[in-house]
Amino acid sequence: MYAIVNIAGQQTKVEANKFVYAHKLAGNVGDVVTLGNALLTDDNGTLTIGAPELNIAVTGTILAHVKGDKVLVFKKKRRKGYQKMNGHRQSFTKVMINSIG
Repeated sequence: MYAIVNIAGQQTKVEANKFVYAHKLAGNVGDVVTLGNALLTDDNGTLTIGAPELNIAVTGTILAHVKGDKVLVFKKKRRKGYQKMNGHRQSFTKVMINSIG
């Protein structure tokens, strides 16, 4: 069984007993969180689509707060001597999905 869930503005496919990386969520390591707005579920071929949401609870446990890979942003204007380099690392939360439904 899997579900498509809206987590922090992004649609994410989640399955029970697997972990996902979501944009940083409020909470400490070990806290149980309820992920909101299940949009779709699939239970062994039985597809249920919400209009726009389903009344299904998806719960998970926060495992860690981590940072993603560095993304380099380079800006340049030719013949002007302008160059600027900037780096960014996005903060993520590793969540273990406990149950769907």
